Amino acid sequence: MRRIGIFGGSFNPIHVGHALIASYIMESGAVDALWLMVSPQNPLKENNGLASDYHRLHMTELVSRRIDGVTTSAFEFDLPKPSYTIDTLKALHAKFPDDEFYLVIGADNWCLFDKWKSGEEIIKNFHILIYPRRGYDIVVSEEYSDRVEVVNAPMIEVSSTQIRERLSQMKSVSFYVPESVEKYIVDNKLYMK
Repeated sequence: MRRIGIFGGSFNPIHVGHALIASYIMESGAVDALWLMVSPQNPLKENNGLASDYHRLHMTELVSRRIDGVTTSAFEFDLPKPSYTIDTLKALHAKFPDDEFYLVIGADNWCLFDKWKSGEEIIKNFHILIYPRRGYDIVVSEEYSDRVEVVNAPMIEVSSTQIRERLSQMKSVSFYVPESVEKYIVDNKLYMK
């Protein structure tokens, strides 16, 4: 039985913070493999400025191919929209019944977990790995301690929103995103006004 981490997101665009967290989780041994699950539509976010699925998937692949054990997944692209995590996890379990799935989320999402569709069901049936985010305390009740684990990954102060804003102002995003992703963004004129 493989332990597969599911690190979902819009990755609009993927940045060094995502890459470092993915790398850290693989090195920690918490999972055997990590899938960067590119989401076509996050129910809790507006989709203004969302690059095409193709572009976001390709940028994510540029990063995942450089980290051992990490792959990019378009699994949610074939699911009904909007894509809710519980539906994705159930579909993954149905397709890969011999694998165990671990949801990877930031502390900011953990603090909103009561707003997620079927959050209790997710906790009951799947493992959750939480990485820290500045300004968010991670509190895990005793009843969840066997299903929910805090991963002490480094805190990275960078966001995709910040990167899109810089690009719209024609500012450099060097060091915010991997070099290959920056080149892809520039070559395809993404996020630039």
